[in-house]
Amino acid sequence: SRGYLDNITAIGPRTVGSPENEVIAVNYLLEQIRGIERESSDAHKISVDIQRPTGSFSIDFLGGFTSYYANITNVVVKLEPRSGAEHAVLSNCHFDSVPNTPGASDDAVSCAVMLEILNTLSKSSESLQHAVIFLFNGAEENILQASHGFITQHEWAKSIRAFINLEAAGVGGKELVFQTGPENPWLVQAYVVAAKHPFASVVAQEIFQSGIIPADTDFRIYRDFGNVPGIDLAFIENGYIYHTKYDTSDRILTDSIQRAGDNILAVLKYLATSEKLAKSFEYRHGNVVFFDILGLFVLAYPARVGTIMNYITAAIAFFYLSKKVLQPKPRAVHNLKKLLTAFSITLTSWVCTLVAVLMVAMFVSIIGRALSWYTHFYVSVSLYGTAAAAKLILVHMLAKKFFYKNVNEQYLGDVFFDASLMIWSIALAVLTQMGLCSAFICTLWVAFPLLTKLMIHKEFSQKGATVKFIVTYLLGMFVPYLYMLYLSWTVFEMFTPVMGRSGSEIPPDMVLAGFIVIFTMILSSYFINFTYLVKSTKTTLVTLTTVFVVTLILVCSGIFFPYSSDAANPRPKRVFLQHMSRRFHDLDGNVVRSDSGIWINGFDYNGISHITPHVPEINDTIRTPCEEQAPFCGLPWILPVHFMFRFRMSKVAGFHRRKPAAVAISYTSRILSPSHMSLYVRPRAGSALSRWSLGDGMPVASLGGDYFVFYSHGLHAAPWRFWVELTAPEKHSDGIVSLAIAAHYFFGEDQKSPQLYALLERFPNWTFSSGWSCTYDLFVF
Repeated sequence: SRGYLDNITAIGPRTVGSPENEVIAVNYLLEQIRGIERESSDAHKISVDIQRPTGSFSIDFLGGFTSYYANITNVVVKLEPRSGAEHAVLSNCHFDSVPNTPGASDDAVSCAVMLEILNTLSKSSESLQHAVIFLFNGAEENILQASHGFITQHEWAKSIRAFINLEAAGVGGKELVFQTGPENPWLVQAYVVAAKHPFASVVAQEIFQSGIIPADTDFRIYRDFGNVPGIDLAFIENGYIYHTKYDTSDRILTDSIQRAGDNILAVLKYLATSEKLAKSFEYRHGNVVFFDILGLFVLAYPARVGTIMNYITAAIAFFYLSKKVLQPKPRAVHNLKKLLTAFSITLTSWVCTLVAVLMVAMFVSIIGRALSWYTHFYVSVSLYGTAAAAKLILVHMLAKKFFYKNVNEQYLGDVFFDASLMIWSIALAVLTQMGLCSAFICTLWVAFPLLTKLMIHKEFSQKGATVKFIVTYLLGMFVPYLYMLYLSWTVFEMFTPVMGRSGSEIPPDMVLAGFIVIFTMILSSYFINFTYLVKSTKTTLVTLTTVFVVTLILVCSGIFFPYSSDAANPRPKRVFLQHMSRRFHDLDGNVVRSDSGIWINGFDYNGISHITPHVPEINDTIRTPCEEQAPFCGLPWILPVHFMFRFRMSKVAGFHRRKPAAVAISYTSRILSPSHMSLYVRPRAGSALSRWSLGDGMPVASLGGDYFVFYSHGLHAAPWRFWVELTAPEKHSDGIVSLAIAAHYFFGEDQKSPQLYALLERFPNWTFSSGWSCTYDLFVF
């Protein structure tokens, strides 16, 4: 696999439409596949097909848009028994990359692994029961186009009963199963049985499918357009260099490749010989709860079994609590009051902690020190973690001192333990009711503590926490705590790097601080009762506060620089630069305004504030206002992510103008273009877009009400023809629709102008800047 990986990345960036992607990468894949075919055993038959589909679809990703593709490339290989096969399992990777990156982890390594698996399976003398189709897809980074072309148009697609999609959100490490289904528990079971080094989490699935991570994969296309169930795997470690120039093959450990190969080969082999594959639609019943235990094995069971288990656990806990409250009868009301008071104090401590820590995060963001933990993760723990822990302890310490004067400490410890149990039991019932598979975490936090309590309830009432009591208590809590720490590691591993590419509108410190508070609250829930059992918490409080104050002072002083160009472990700042030429036309087609300049977008909350000291003339430039009259503010967005950014633009006089794309427009348009374009449509007041020749014919508006069409083509596509149909009022003196076309030059000699090169040269080495040229033309009809 290493050889394949090195050779694919050596081609360089593989943008859709470029010779590197459409010719060199395709020829390399075909050469390897033909070599494998020559050496394959007689038990198998190998067929190869190059598909070049054209089509379009609408998707509600990133604010919603319509995608149109022409003549893009898929390399498809079918490995089947000599006698043929009626059913197939699909394995999918993509060989294209985003501009300006070698794309080793995303997704050349997966294609290398698939070539190796094809090689291994083809040499085996054992015959398979079903076919295995390997799709090397050539346009995933163009928002999932090639997978749509394959699943909706290729003749082999009809035979596919399940798929495995190999993706990346980081570089190397372990590959996480972060989506399965829809439904089809047997697929998860297949992974559980076959995978040699399992790493899977239904929590990751529910986080990903909630849409809070700005990413999507081909999994969605196969699920929504092919109605096929599958497994989505992705490398998640070191997401800091995902989609940058640092995503090189030498950063992916051989162990990582080996591990992925072992897992995927085993699962594909299992599926290709499984009786259930042929009738996969018969096994669709409900979701499945799945999670691995420290990467050793996976626990998986149907969600409905989980629901029953959850409700039983919650019921036992409520029964235990009610029995305690009613004992002895005359004190029942008093006991209930005490429990509810402890419950309220615990919730109050959580709310106070969340508010306090978020205020710190907001302060840090306002003074321009956001992301100070981006390179040094420990900073976030010693800033927000200590603040959260100190605030929690403080609230309980005050409650003990002023509210619970002279109350027996053991009694308080007991009551606060019960309050935590009550909170977790309520959370368990609520999450189960909501149908969340992740509710299994609450089950751990109810069942284990309850068992522990029942085992040591005698010691609870004795004076002073004895050694035996503490040891038993810690052992009882070991499982939920260990699992929670393992899970929080996975969540931070995935989320921290995402904060460096989630746009300039969401304050990353607030998000990370929120996560840290939640994990602090969870991990402290059964230890907060010790605040009442121990004599004094002063030392702990002073220590935590000191660490917090020192860290805060250091963060405010700017000693922790967010980004790093360290060769071994870079944490680059991402910046997009577009050298754009804009022309605005009136109803008669005359150019009423034209300008050009370099539009700069920092990809994170800090915008470009850290770069201006290095390139001071950016400060002298014009902040572009939003062109209210033009769709998408009159800016050449490649995707409709305008809601994620504050606009910054350097307008530099005297830029040369490139020859714009030739455009001949009527209501039916014919456009000659570079390989990437965006089309924006805004009906004027009173008009409405009723139909068009794209997607399923029904126009889908993007966030903000304009219509966005993403267009790309492979080599030698015919001119793009499309039509739009509008309903308009009788009188429309100022036209009924504004239509804008942006053309993007992502590769070749047109990609970077001399001015863009000159500016990029001056960017500091801790940035990863992706630059290209583009044109924006606005027409009114």
